[in-house]
Amino acid sequence: MDQTEEKLDVIIFGASGFTGKYTIFEGIKLLEGLRWGIAGRSRDKLRQVLGEIEKKADKDLSEVPIVTADLKDTDSLKRMAERCKVLINCCGPYRFYGEPVIKACIEAGTHHVDVSGEPQYMERMQLEYHQQAQERGIYIVSACGFDSIPADLGTVFLERQFDGVVNSVETYMKFSSKIPFKGGAVLHYGTWESAIYGLAHANELRGLRTQLYKTRLPNFQPRLKNRPVLHKSSIVDGWWSVPFPGSDRSVVMRSQRHFYDVEKKRPIQMKAYIAFESLLHVLGVALVAIIFSILSRFKFGRQLLLKFPKLFSFGFCSHEGPTEKAMENTEFAILFKGVGWDKEEKLLEPNDQYKSPPTKKIVTKVTGTNPGYGATCVSLILSATTILREADKMPGSGGVFPPGAAYAKTSLIEQLCKNGFTFEVVKGAN
Repeated sequence: MDQTEEKLDVIIFGASGFTGKYTIFEGIKLLEGLRWGIAGRSRDKLRQVLGEIEKKADKDLSEVPIVTADLKDTDSLKRMAERCKVLINCCGPYRFYGEPVIKACIEAGTHHVDVSGEPQYMERMQLEYHQQAQERGIYIVSACGFDSIPADLGTVFLERQFDGVVNSVETYMKFSSKIPFKGGAVLHYGTWESAIYGLAHANELRGLRTQLYKTRLPNFQPRLKNRPVLHKSSIVDGWWSVPFPGSDRSVVMRSQRHFYDVEKKRPIQMKAYIAFESLLHVLGVALVAIIFSILSRFKFGRQLLLKFPKLFSFGFCSHEGPTEKAMENTEFAILFKGVGWDKEEKLLEPNDQYKSPPTKKIVTKVTGTNPGYGATCVSLILSATTILREADKMPGSGGVFPPGAAYAKTSLIEQLCKNGFTFEVVKGAN
């Protein structure tokens, strides 16, 4: 880094992309008092984006530093990483574009957060770079957006409220809109692309996990069984529910494994579901999922999905993404049903087994608005600023972590609650 250049607290990389633009917008408030800048390949495009955000926010952004960095130019990535303490990486799919940025951050000694929802990428980064990140004293945290922050920290929150030993958690995600849905995209193309490659390479996970965890967890009883593929749950007012195919379970289980390995704490079993108000919605989503699953297996099928996202998603995904009005009027809720034992029944060793079935239950909930982009960008920025302010409350001296493991002892949940999220107990432990 040039000695005349000011070291920034935060740089938002990929700032001219869809997620990057909204991260800048949320950053105007959440990064106040910090020195922050933006980065990307084209200085002109970045200036244009700043101009757009200036008008939208009615805020002068002419003094925001602009850094040019190209994913194909490792020297430029290193220079960018050297300019800041924490890098917010918005350039996905991370399977293709994430690793060079992480390498640059490790070399520069810079913390890194991103919004990846790609289990193969996240687990491979942990396998290959955890030790290097520890040695450099930096934190690399993926899955810092919706929906893994609510799912992972929501599990942490539930356990805080339980006052006992939690055996298992089942999560139910649902969405609602304040305005009637009139069609149109609900997903941006980048999310669609990440999902295609994630599903296409799902078979990599078993091998990765064998290398990542040399020993298997004990067979804790009772085992949390899968619900029927289609079922109704009173937790979500009798809505139809199906298994959620996203990265939530992968992320939560990595955090739980960390707590077991490092803190000798009994890991919480977890299953994730998504709920729909009507059977018609379920059938529509199921049809898209079947087509998506079949085509993702073949190169030609993936090319079709990538070339015609609107067609194969029945209009739910597009290059333009959802409208701002649709995003701002969309709300999400994730409900958590936790089951376990009272604190009086706590075992001496984490590997010990209970002789009686769990009888204590609790229901908690995490809610927010604009899940895909507003809530994602808020949680992404707060994940970065928490590293700046509370690194002493994070595990060890650095490493590659999921958000639950990284932020469990920090004030991130409280910060989220001040910025549009709610974490609450719906039905207390009994």
